[in-house]
Amino acid sequence: MTRELMISWFLLIAGGIGLVVLSATSEKGVGTIYVKPVPAANQVQTWTETQRTDSAAVFSPYRTAGVWLAAFLTLAVFSYLYKDNVFYKLAESMIVGVSAGYYLVANFWDSIVALLMTELTPQLVRNWALPSLSETKTVDPWFLVPLVLSLFLFCRFVPRLSWLARWPLAFVVGTFAGLRLVSILDADFISQIRSTIVPLIVLTNGSFNVWASIRNLGLLLSVVTCLAYFFFSVPHQGLFGKVSRVGVWVLMITFGASFAFTVMGRITLLTRRFEFLFIDWLRLIDP
Repeated sequence: MTRELMISWFLLIAGGIGLVVLSATSEKGVGTIYVKPVPAANQVQTWTETQRTDSAAVFSPYRTAGVWLAAFLTLAVFSYLYKDNVFYKLAESMIVGVSAGYYLVANFWDSIVALLMTELTPQLVRNWALPSLSETKTVDPWFLVPLVLSLFLFCRFVPRLSWLARWPLAFVVGTFAGLRLVSILDADFISQIRSTIVPLIVLTNGSFNVWASIRNLGLLLSVVTCLAYFFFSVPHQGLFGKVSRVGVWVLMITFGASFAFTVMGRITLLTRRFEFLFIDWLRLIDP
């Protein structure tokens, strides 16, 4: 056993013993979840989390186990900051496996059952999975085409028939490219052009709006200078070079703001995990 592994196991065991002692001696119920019944009009018993001191509080072993599992996985991921270890690999494998299993089941029900089988075998789906399916639903033979194309994908595992797998792949890639082309043209091209067609002199209730006019003028100048920087048919010298230089500053400000927004989002995720550890799990901070 290596020295790093011994340190990891020592920290895990010592931390676990400390958490058990803290959970047993703390009045706030460290790592424990208590619930109380909530009256419901539909006769279905529901539960909501409550404080340990509530007279109607009932210990919930399932939610408590979920909190401890979430805390263990969070700390296992954080352990990578020390060194790559078995706990991080365990958490990573669990996340990948659970995600793959979830998307497999979700796609099976949302795509194969809800979109394909309801059109080819409505009676079977009604009796098996979707009793709310209309009884007047009829078979649509056109859905045999996507069924056959999807089966062709498995021909990739047969060397002599692997060429059949190219047909559904070509269909998927071509359809996706066509749909994305239209959406991108509308969202990233036409919408941007439409957003730059703004009045340079803004009137609000008949009076001149200074700040709105300055904003629109800055927007127009930013777009023009950025386009000038990417116009390479003219040497970037003289006045045109200075204009393109301003475009570089606009691009750097845009990239910096985008990067800062991304970092801010990641920092928010980090603080939420700390809130979970110190508030929902250890109860060191009152919510």
